[in-house]
Amino acid sequence: MRGLVLQGHGGLEQLVVRTDLPEPPAPTGGDVLLRVEAAALNHLDLWVLRGIPGVTLTPDWIALCDAVGTVEAIGDAVTTLSPGDRVVLDPGVSCRACEACLAGDKPLCPRYRILGEHRPGVAAERVLVPAVNLRTIPATIPAPQAAAFGLATLTAYRMVVSRARVQPGERVLLWGIGGGVALAALQLCRAIGAETWVTSSDPDKLARAQAMGADHVVNHASEDVPAVIRAATGKQGVHVVIDSVGEATWDRSLRALGRAGRLVTCGGTSGPMVQTDVRKLFWNQWSLMGSTMGNDAEFDAIVARFRVGELVPPVDTVVPLAEGVRAYERLLSGKQFGKVVVQVTE
Repeated sequence: MRGLVLQGHGGLEQLVVRTDLPEPPAPTGGDVLLRVEAAALNHLDLWVLRGIPGVTLTPDWIALCDAVGTVEAIGDAVTTLSPGDRVVLDPGVSCRACEACLAGDKPLCPRYRILGEHRPGVAAERVLVPAVNLRTIPATIPAPQAAAFGLATLTAYRMVVSRARVQPGERVLLWGIGGGVALAALQLCRAIGAETWVTSSDPDKLARAQAMGADHVVNHASEDVPAVIRAATGKQGVHVVIDSVGEATWDRSLRALGRAGRLVTCGGTSGPMVQTDVRKLFWNQWSLMGSTMGNDAEFDAIVARFRVGELVPPVDTVVPLAEGVRAYERLLSGKQFGKVVVQVTE
């Protein structure tokens, strides 16, 4: 069996395309054997490659967490899927039995794990995954778009809809347009009717974001983002900031945030340690929120939109499995606008 695997933590030299991986066992219980069409990269995959504290992997660790595929076989406890079903994947796996899971909030499960990070991933011709993490989609949806859909769109939905509760007419700042979460958040904010402010250091990305409906674009390399926003809004700032960058943007996020504003973060690509003036926090009555992945109801909500042609993720690059390292190179370059996809099987 072919697959894109990691031999250890480090650089691109740790990535190998294997053609002799062992086949997964036949599915039992609630598991499904999935024939993978395509898998997509996220920034998470770069962190896994470099090494995340507390996360260990063994050689021939199958990479990536997002995938689209066809059900080949089902375990004896599976009642929601049948062989031949085409499905997309929620890569967050929980115990389904703890207090958080039973309350419908599986990302808070103490045993919550993400495929490709805590468990082997999906960039192989066949993988075993829990049936409860799969949802059917039409056969007409192109594989690259379906592969690119799961993690980023689910993360953005929880941030924009469930956590920040963005309302029509509110001003929302989105850092780093071009990444999967930011692009999904832009689509969600537009559907809600919010006023969007997006940033990039790349003029081409800003132009493409405008073409997708962004209301305002700011070059965060050459312009003072908070100053531009406050000048345009009569010093009121934005109602919501969607920030996954961390150290490099945190202070500017807060300076752009209006009174009673909400900041939601799902990551720290530039570094994990930030500083906040607590006096500004309480005086402005800000809400600072963390967000990770999403639950079953949120996944159902985004898949319903995806099936009918809404929330379609832009795809930047598609490479064949044999050139999987090139997909990582593209993401590392920071030049992508949309998702980078590995075509696993035809």
